[in-house]
Amino acid sequence: MLSHGRGGRLGRLSHAVLQPGFEGTTAPDWVRRRIAEDGLASVVLFGRNIAGPEQVARLTAQLRAENPDLIIAIDEEAGDVTRLEAWTGASRPGNLALGAVDDTGLTESVARDIGRELHAAGVSLNYAPSADVNSNPRNPTIGVRSFGAGTDLVARHTAAWVRGLQSAGVAACAKHFPGHGDTAVDSHLGLPRVTASAEELAATALPPFAAAVEAGARVVMTGHLLVPALDPELPATLSPRILVDLLRGQLGFTGLVVTDGIEMKAVTARYGIDGASVRAVAGGADAVCVGGEHAAEEHAELLTSALAAAVRDGVLPEERLAAAAARVAEFAAWSGERFRAHAADRADVPAGPSGIGLVAARRAMRVVGGADGALPLPADPHVAEFAPSSTLAIDRQTPWGVAAPLRELRPGATSVRLTQDELAADAGVLEREVLAPAAGKPLVAVVRDAARHPWMAAALDRLLGARPDAVVVEMGVPGTSSPGAVHLATHGATRVSGQAAAELLAGKPHFSGS
Repeated sequence: MLSHGRGGRLGRLSHAVLQPGFEGTTAPDWVRRRIAEDGLASVVLFGRNIAGPEQVARLTAQLRAENPDLIIAIDEEAGDVTRLEAWTGASRPGNLALGAVDDTGLTESVARDIGRELHAAGVSLNYAPSADVNSNPRNPTIGVRSFGAGTDLVARHTAAWVRGLQSAGVAACAKHFPGHGDTAVDSHLGLPRVTASAEELAATALPPFAAAVEAGARVVMTGHLLVPALDPELPATLSPRILVDLLRGQLGFTGLVVTDGIEMKAVTARYGIDGASVRAVAGGADAVCVGGEHAAEEHAELLTSALAAAVRDGVLPEERLAAAAARVAEFAAWSGERFRAHAADRADVPAGPSGIGLVAARRAMRVVGGADGALPLPADPHVAEFAPSSTLAIDRQTPWGVAAPLRELRPGATSVRLTQDELAADAGVLEREVLAPAAGKPLVAVVRDAARHPWMAAALDRLLGARPDAVVVEMGVPGTSSPGAVHLATHGATRVSGQAAAELLAGKPHFSGS
């Protein structure tokens, strides 16, 4: 007979497949209790849980004291999506910058550097890299998180990233299967639809995932995507055709399948967070990631209770839940052993990143144009930064831009940051806040995905109409044109990308881009 208590068989199986987040910089009692007593096998850290290296190491030690094989996961892509450095900006560029350099040795070294810091922090699983091929330049949620728009490029750098990260004792996770690159909707907000045929997907979207598995990745994260060529009804996260027939059957993947954040509207708008969790496990997912937005004990209770109830009601076969829990346990044992095997490396880990991230950011810089006297800037500039709203994958508080690092090199530089709402509300704001303060001095316009934001492109056109000598810095995905007297592409908005651009603008002597 099945036990229905929270600590009974169904309760333990349900806890085993959950990967919850939580609030705070110390381990909450409810999390420690569920690890020790109820079989919770995983937790996820977010930027809100991290105040610094020593603090997060204490936090993970607290958690792992309840279970040495506890899976402690994080979403540390580096680049624009960083949790370790959510408050300061990433010290390593993201995937698009690495793809622009196209040196797999560099990619592997950057990923190893990330892995060493994660390992020192006590993290055993990283929800990275993004193996998505960003074939739609208007993609609102992938963009600079992808290595690029070419399948072969993305595949070889995905494999290098997996090798580098795992060489430091931290498990990699290829995402967002079967590929979030050819989409025009952010799955945090709605359900993206991929219109490619099965043959097109096999040729373009799937090879990076196969490369990740061949490189040793033992975890794949699902994408909340409707792919009619593969399943006309269910999003990939909930689809046996995609998770079982394709991923396991055709691609031969035998590792752990984890969902993207299950609270995202792509799946909850129709099924609710509890219904989506049950359908995901029923559809072939082994672990349910939750906690980006729903991180209280009541949310963990809702999902574990829903899973147990689904078994009792015959909606979710107990054998499927048990198989998912067994895969989690298998991965936990493997990752725990790998994590401990690299413990000796901790003594050699510096207090922070090694510095290779800045090297990579400098190498990723691309400069088009070069009017005489434009670079380095002949005087202290006025910098205008145009700030778009960003995907929820990026922490809102993460700093970005060129103005701050440029002021460190040119203390007389001035700046303003403008949003779409500010421009729409005040027709004179460009003249008053940008053009007037820039009179008689160099003007630098900093944009982020201008080709994807009509309001930003229009503002840039107006600005360049008045100041064709302005220098433009694009910190998102570069467009097909390169406006401005000089156009700098950083291929990402990380702290080091801004620093690399500032060095070039200021003529810092040791700058060496390529």
